[in-house]
Amino acid sequence: MDAFVMLQELLEQEQFELIQGKDIRLVYLMNDAVESFLVFHNAKMTGEYRADYEGEISASMSFEDSEYILVVHQGDSVVTIFFEELLTDVHLYDYGEIGHFWVKEYEYLRQLEYRLAIMRDKYDYLGEEYCTPDEQKLAMLVDFPPLNYCCYPAVPERYIVPRVEPWVPTEEAITVMEELAAEAEDKGLQKILKKYRQCPKRRTAKKIATMLHRNAHAEVIDLLNARLKKAVSGYRKRSFGKEMDSRCAKLLRKVEKRQKQLQEEGKESEILREEPFEAAKDTIGYQIHLMIWEKNLLNRKVSVESYPLHGDT
Repeated sequence: MDAFVMLQELLEQEQFELIQGKDIRLVYLMNDAVESFLVFHNAKMTGEYRADYEGEISASMSFEDSEYILVVHQGDSVVTIFFEELLTDVHLYDYGEIGHFWVKEYEYLRQLEYRLAIMRDKYDYLGEEYCTPDEQKLAMLVDFPPLNYCCYPAVPERYIVPRVEPWVPTEEAITVMEELAAEAEDKGLQKILKKYRQCPKRRTAKKIATMLHRNAHAEVIDLLNARLKKAVSGYRKRSFGKEMDSRCAKLLRKVEKRQKQLQEEGKESEILREEPFEAAKDTIGYQIHLMIWEKNLLNRKVSVESYPLHGDT
């Protein structure tokens, strides 16, 4: 990664979110998988930075007397940063058990869509050196319409960042799904994927999407979920300080007790967590979700119990 190229990308996209502390940092990519910044080393800032500004920006940069000078206009406000070096600061996290339940119905597939989307963002913006080999492979599934936001969006429509021709699958994406279907010995899915490769029509994509939430094809989805979790398990989990980490662990024990109770009732479940950023403050609070598999003859469905972290937890 070239830090100055990354800076240019942000400015061209009119993205300029600063975090001020020991150093002045500019947010580059922030999601559940990664928190990354551009760091203005040995920097000082003058003018007025408007953290809540959402309008157009313009910027220019020069180099004088052994230092860089970045001038950014936020409407009528001007902020100038003088710095000696521009560095990158990247933090990678385990996101295999992250859960966000923003959209109802077939939530387990929407969790996969979300994790694959942030995996692909990490791959696209930071490069393959920041991804495991399995992440690089699975990230191609963002270009598989039956599983991407075309059929199972994880966020409401107004928050979707559209891709170019999202209904057009890539050869790489179909190959990944074919390999998963073969490993799961799902003959029906293998057959329709072969047809889809030859004639990738929207109607066929929707038919495959329906198959993915059928009980008959559950093994393929479980395999993909397990493969994704394993691919990112080598990254560390976020830490929020000794006191909050202790409260999070206490909440987890409470949810695990509930999970054991459900298991005794013959119900399987999966524990997922929702958490704030580690290196930058945001509005998301910490909570744990229990995704419970419901018995159904045809379609595979879940219910969700949520346990937010309160001050007395």
